[in-house]
Formats: sequence, structure tokens, C-alpha cells
Amino acid sequence: MPDSRYIRFFEEISAEDVARVGGKTASLGEMYRRLSPQGVKVPNGFAITAEAYRHMVGRALAWEPLHETLDGLRADDMEDLARRGRRAREIVYGAPLPEDLRAQILEAYGALRAEYGEDVSVAVRSSATAEDLPTASFAGQQETFLNVRGQERLLDAVRRCFASLFTDRSIHYRIDQGFDHFKVALSVCVMKMVRSDLASSGVMFTIDTETGFRDVVMITAAYGLGENIVQGAVDPDELLVFKPTFAQGHRAVLRRTRGSKKIKLVYAEGGTRETTRNVPTPQADRERFCVTDADVLTLADYAIRIERHYSDKAGHPVPMDIEWAKDGLDGDIYIVQARPETVASRKRAGVLEEFTLEGSGTALVTGRAVGTRIGSGGVRVIASAALIAEFKPGEVLVTDVTTPDWEPIMKQAAAIVTNRGGRTCHAAIVARELGIAAVVGAEGATEKLKTGETVTVSCAEGDVGKVYAGKIPFAVRRTEVGSLPRPRTKVMLILGNPELAFQMSFLPNDGVGLARMEFIIAEYIKAHPMALLHPERVADEQERRALLELAREYPHPADYFVRRLAEGVGTIAAAFYPKPVIVRMSDFKTNEYASLPGGRWFEPQEANPMLGFRGASRYAHPAYGEGFALECAAMRHVREIMGLTNIHLMIPFCRRVAEGARVVARMAELGLERGRGGLQLYVMCEIPNNVLLIDEFSKLFDGFSIGSNDLTQLTLGVDRDSAMVAFDFDERDPGVKEMIRMAVEGSRRNGRHSGICGQAPSDYPELTEFLVGLGIDSISLNPDVVVKTTLRILELERSLASGAGPVMTSAAASRSQS
Repeated sequence: MPDSRYIRFFEEISAEDVARVGGKTASLGEMYRRLSPQGVKVPNGFAITAEAYRHMVGRALAWEPLHETLDGLRADDMEDLARRGRRAREIVYGAPLPEDLRAQILEAYGALRAEYGEDVSVAVRSSATAEDLPTASFAGQQETFLNVRGQERLLDAVRRCFASLFTDRSIHYRIDQGFDHFKVALSVCVMKMVRSDLASSGVMFTIDTETGFRDVVMITAAYGLGENIVQGAVDPDELLVFKPTFAQGHRAVLRRTRGSKKIKLVYAEGGTRETTRNVPTPQADRERFCVTDADVLTLADYAIRIERHYSDKAGHPVPMDIEWAKDGLDGDIYIVQARPETVASRKRAGVLEEFTLEGSGTALVTGRAVGTRIGSGGVRVIASAALIAEFKPGEVLVTDVTTPDWEPIMKQAAAIVTNRGGRTCHAAIVARELGIAAVVGAEGATEKLKTGETVTVSCAEGDVGKVYAGKIPFAVRRTEVGSLPRPRTKVMLILGNPELAFQMSFLPNDGVGLARMEFIIAEYIKAHPMALLHPERVADEQERRALLELAREYPHPADYFVRRLAEGVGTIAAAFYPKPVIVRMSDFKTNEYASLPGGRWFEPQEANPMLGFRGASRYAHPAYGEGFALECAAMRHVREIMGLTNIHLMIPFCRRVAEGARVVARMAELGLERGRGGLQLYVMCEIPNNVLLIDEFSKLFDGFSIGSNDLTQLTLGVDRDSAMVAFDFDERDPGVKEMIRMAVEGSRRNGRHSGICGQAPSDYPELTEFLVGLGIDSISLNPDVVVKTTLRILELERSLASGAGPVMTSAAASRSQS
């Protein structure tokens, strides 16, 4: 290995060498030395040290001109910044490489050629001595050059990297972060190119970047070289792996979202100055994931090892931001960068921040939500970074894609919207760091949104970010939840949307008392299961083609239903793991099932669907038995393949004991045997017969979840869907409360769990008092009332413990007096 003053090969570099080789190369050297023996592949390379940069600038007598250029700079004056930045770059690029430095660079390059072959191409990457720190990310501030071949091109790329220490964005960022321009130096990393131009590449985080949920590895992937993802030029695939069950040996992808991947960055041919170019991705490749499940699991393994290696002094893994590339020649996956994640991991623990819209509007464009915030303002469409001086503070920045050149105005924006990009693109990373709402990959945003119009940008409704016309009011609630004690009565959540699961997991909770399968089927699968099993029975050709298109990536359309349902339920289960998540099997009514694509060919028309072919009656019936088998297959996948054994299953609308016995037996046949692997089966207690025969139902089920909506309807004989009699629907009616009392006491008598998962406790505090007084085991609530109701339950339990009895609200006291 060459012995030189200005060169250090990766095997000579550790994490302690940031001052010498910059954060990027220090991390690469650390991984090459310490993690390569564990199977984490890192391509070899060398650093041209920060001392070499100082040597070059000093030998050229360039320090004084740089001071004259930069001293007194007004960073918020865009024209002044551009003028001084350009002059600083000219000074550094114009400085010749001293002969001793030039010789040492070429000697090191020769060593790489000896290792990898004469025709090896290299990446030449800037590595600033103040970058990739736990409290500040200089990512993308300086230049990178890919597919560099030959001595002269390498030396030119090195000089350009040195000069890029003074890009406008770098100067502005250093001022914002309080760094002295002349105390930050630049090292250059030269490393073997991974031939991902022939395969795929991407970015992964060992934390969910939107919510700070730490138990997943989030992987983004696109075809070709990775710069497109980093720059936001492409909408990538996104895949999640759940770390706790991965560590237990369960090798499964938790969730996947396919991106459009319209272009890919590949090597340029023909000896032009440009070494890379973007080309269209073939349609067939766009319509499939660019990585296999095996690739994803390899990446997750790498990510977990890297995170563990960078644990803090207390032994806690440090969330990491990692770049990777798959080589199309040898088929291996390599890590090409790793640094601490600097935004989501620094969110204040114990404080829950919730943004909620307080109105509605027309969504003008949609894309991928970044974060969970909301912002509003006037639109400013800007076509290129050369026009950023037009931007005014407080506007909504709308553009095709951002790069670090845009950062001076991004921090002044109320929100950001881009045509292209995924959740790991530049716009997304900066928006998180700044704490503003951003919607990326909002195709056509620069055409559909007009400068001057007022919009509201919402990232508070799940993975889909929406840009609404007009200014819609919104609320921000910040709640201290870290020290909130847990009541005896378990407080669980009612949840259906997997996109909100990670965020909702930070609420004080004891798990999920009702995970609605219907929401996942309607919003994520968007098809009737029987239509996917028997597309030939869908008589409408256009409708049949649409169904087959949904499932085109799967061997059989029914596999699409199983996988998508498993991923939706699995995401909720992972968010709350290892707390229990009670998943209710599908409870659509026939008219609701018929409204799903393909559904009208399989559903009967009923005069009163509320009392018709729904719930348990469907599961063992020939008309839906095959569909129920798909539901069960999905639940087996979650429990057995994903390893999420914290899910338990609940049967809705079970009219008779014999019907319950048939369903339990059928589930056992389908591999979901009660008690096996700790599986518990619950039943909805929502029909008077469930209450009257609770001792018999207790022989079949492990617990009862009172569905206050249907129990009220059937106790009072009120059709809750009829506006004519809706005034008589009241869960607080004495007869309904007596039914609830009998259900709770019957559950206790049989040693079974009792809970309630209807709307009533979320709406009526006095009903919560009644339930706590009965000693119900759990109360499931909508997320927006969890904190408020938990505090009330704690107060009630303290009152009961003191012997004072329940504390009545004024409304409850008024009714008791009447």
C-alpha cells in the first residue's frame, strides 16, 4: 500500500478520523475495517486528506483572496451570495495540485487499478470535515463525480471537489449552522464504482423518517445509480422490514409500495465530458419492484449491523441514514455511505404533536407525505434554482425537484411540493430537518398549481400527502405523554389505517382493541376477494381487466389479496408490538361488498343489509367461504411468516352459538386454531343473544368486545342508518346499559376478557364512567380522544379506590336527577 502524507486507504481509516478525512470517508473506513468481516460489503477506496486541501490552497497563496471574497458576506442576499460563491470556487479550482500531492493521488489510483482491474471506474466524492455529524447533515452540500476513468479526469474531479466547498449552498449552510468557512476543510473520497447502473441502488434508514418509529428499516430503491434518489429525480420503490421479528429469525418484508421509477441514471458512452446520463426506464421494469425480497432482507441485515455498530455510549443503537448499491455484474449489494440520521431521531421524547385539519377542501394534487405536519400559503412555482430570488418568505414552494442549491429559500417556505421524488429525496430530507410539510412525487404539481393561489399542504392524513385549494384551518396539539401513568382499565385504540399506525403508536396505549380489516380491503386492496379468486365470473370486461391489472405482479390474483391484507394488518401489528392487536375479520354488509370492484357479481341484493348476510354468517357459507379462506391465509402470514404473534382475531356479528362453533372449527381447518401459538379468538358482543347466552359463547371464545353501535341498534330496535328514527339511537339508554352490564359481568363470571370498541366511549364521557364503575377490562377509543379519556379514567379509578364512587360529569348528574 502506498505510504504517503496525503493519502489514506480505507483499511487505515476509522470513525475517529473525521478531522482528517471528513465524515463520509471516516464512516466508510470504519465499516470497511470493522463490518466487512461480518459480511457487510463495502467497496475499497482511499481518502485524499483535508491536509492535502490545505496544502494545495496554501501553496497557491489562496487563503487571503478567499478571506477577501467571503468576509462580510450577507448570506440572505442571494445575488451577493452567488457572486462571492462563484469567485471562491474560481480561486480554489484555479489552484494547481502540488506535484507531490498529484503523484500520491496517482499512486493510490494505481493501487485501486491493481486490485480491481485497469478499466475500473471510480466515484470521486467530497467529504467535508464537518459533515455527517449527529447534529448536522452536510449531505449533498459538495460535489460528487461518478464513473470517473483515467488519470487526468480523476485529477480534474479532485480539484472540482475541492472547489465545491464553496458552492452557494455550502456557504449558506455553514453560516446557518455556525461553522467557520476556514475551519472546515475538504477531503476527497475516491472509491470503486459499484455497477448499479446495471442493477439498482437506493437509500435506507433504520428509523421511520416521518414519525420517528425506531423498529423498522425503511428502504428506498430505484434502477441505476443512486444520485436520482438522493436528488429526488425519481419516485422510488419503498419497502419496510420490522427489526424485532427479523432478529427472531423471521425473514419477511413488512410492507411495500411500488414507485414509478420513470428514469434511471446509467454510464454515458462515447467519451463525452458527461460521465453519466438519465435514460427512460422500460415500462415493464417500471411496473415491478427493482429489488427482490432477498435483496431487501440482505439490506435489512446490513442496516441492523451498521446501526448496532454505531451504538452510543449507553449501548443504544444510533439510527442511521445509509446509501447502498447493487452491482449488476457480481450481483452483490454494497454499502457506499452511512451517517447518523439527524431529524426523526432527535424528536423530543414524551411529547406527542398532532396536526389535524378542521375543514375540508378539494385536493388539487397528491403525492407522498413527508412528516405529519400541515402548512398553508400562496403558491410560488419556480422552474429552476436560477430563479429562487423570486421566492418570498411564507410561500409554498412548488417545483419539479430540489437540490442543495435551493436550500436558502426552502427554510423560508410554509411548505414544499415537488413533481418528483420519494421520501428519501433532497426535498424530503430538508423539509424534515426544517420541520415543514412537504409533498413529493406530486406528479404535475407545477402545471396544476398556479403562482399566487392559496393552498393548504397536508401531511397529516397518512402516507398520501394532499394539496388542497384554499386555506383550510388546522389545529396543532402538543401533549406530554411520557410520564402519564397507566390506568387499571386498559386503554386501547380503534384503528384501520396502516399509514397512521406508526404515528398513533406514540399515544399512551395498551394496544389496539379493534383493527378494522374493512378499511384495508377498501383502501389498499380495492377489490372483492371472490372477484380475485374467480375473475372469469366478472361479466364486465373492463372491470375484469382492471382487477387483473391490480394483481399483475402476482402469480394469481388471489395472492395479491393475501399479501396486501397481510401487509396492512402487519403494519398495525408491528407499530404496537408486542402489545395485543385485535383484528376483526371482515364485517362488510352486502351493499358495501357489492360496491367494491368486482363485488356486484358475487353479492345478493338485500332489503336490509344491516341484518342480512354479514359477519360470521358469511365465513362458512359457500357464497363467501373461499373469500374467508383468503382472509385467514393473510392472518397466518402475519403471525407465522412475519412473526407478529401479537395479533389476535375477532369474529363479528355472530348470531348463534352453533354459528360460532362452525366458524371456530373452520378457522382451525385453515390453520388458525385457537390456542396454537398463543392465538386468542374474540367475538363481538353486539347482538342481545350474545349477552343472553354469554356462558355458552364463553366456551368458544377468549373474550368479548362490546360493539355499542349494533348492540344499541338491536336492543332498541332502531335502524341507525335511518334518518327518520336516528333520534332514538342512544347508547346511554338504560336498557342498553343493562345489556352492557350483563356482558361485563358474564365475561368476568366465565374468566373471559371484556372490552368495548364502539363509538360511544369516544363520544360520551359519562358512559366511560359507567364502564369503569363496572370494572370492564378495556376500553377502545378513537385516537383523538385517547389522552383526554385516559386522564378521565385515572381520575375515576382514583375516586373508586378512595371509596368516593365515580365522579359524575354535569351532564350525567343532570340525567340522574331527571
